[in-house]
Amino acid sequence: MGEQELQKLKYPIGQFESPKVISQKHIENWITILEHFPNRLETLVENLSDQQLDTAYRLDGWTVRQVVHHLSDSHLHSYVRFKWTLTEENPVIKPYFEDRWAALNDSKTAPIAMSLNLLKAIHFKLVYLLKTLSDHDLNKYFIHPDTNNKVILKNNIGIYAWHSNHHYAHIQNLLKRKGW
Repeated sequence: MGEQELQKLKYPIGQFESPKVISQKHIENWITILEHFPNRLETLVENLSDQQLDTAYRLDGWTVRQVVHHLSDSHLHSYVRFKWTLTEENPVIKPYFEDRWAALNDSKTAPIAMSLNLLKAIHFKLVYLLKTLSDHDLNKYFIHPDTNNKVILKNNIGIYAWHSNHHYAHIQNLLKRKGW
């Protein structure tokens, strides 16, 4: 497999590119993606067998099961980061090792229903919160210690809308390739 083909499997919708100016329309569209994502994901994976769930979406990639569990883990972290940023002055967030989390049994073998339910709850709370934020709130930021970058909340909404669609495409593309 060539490098270009591997990149297409890794980033089926491309990497996140934030608009230079984030408009209210961008924010509304991203919130809509987040609002509907848990149900879209559940519909995509609800009829998969354990064998299908335990199939990697690409060579050396996570299984569908691991991707679903990763989404709830990652989005839970994101929710907490939003809350920290809204309640603290420019907090430095705690990163986590996604690959190590995905290697734990609750990601490798557990039923996906637990993460689908958690994802629904997280998104319900997150979307409710996001719809109430002022422009001042949306311009608050946290600092990611790995890069020392400031992550502005309105940009983080876009990142997690992209993250939702990114992993959805991983699973959707696998289903298409396998004819499931």
